[in-house]
Amino acid sequence: MIGLPSETRVWLASGTTDMRRGFDGLALVVQEVLKRDPHCGHLFVFRGKRGGLLKILWHDGQGMCLLAKRLERGRFVWPRTEGDAVTISAAQLGYLLEGIDWRLPDRTWRPQVAG
Repeated sequence: MIGLPSETRVWLASGTTDMRRGFDGLALVVQEVLKRDPHCGHLFVFRGKRGGLLKILWHDGQGMCLLAKRLERGRFVWPRTEGDAVTISAAQLGYLLEGIDWRLPDRTWRPQVAG
């Protein structure tokens, strides 16, 4: 994973996005629909209609980065709100990228007593 400054926020663009969009098209969505600055250094995550493809737009201070991930099986868990963005933590983004439900990650079993 790319090291991000601690003040970096992760925004999920709710709803679906046309995955044919590239750098400029997604930056325009960030600016006009989400009402955010696409060059602020935050991560903006978009999901396709079928749910198996994500694109992440990030400006690293020198230029725009566009990262994509496609799941071979399953779908990425996505918020149901429309027209707004949801902010998540970097740890939740890690879950999301692994295909794990970031809203309620399944904790590992912990023994109650020793021995």
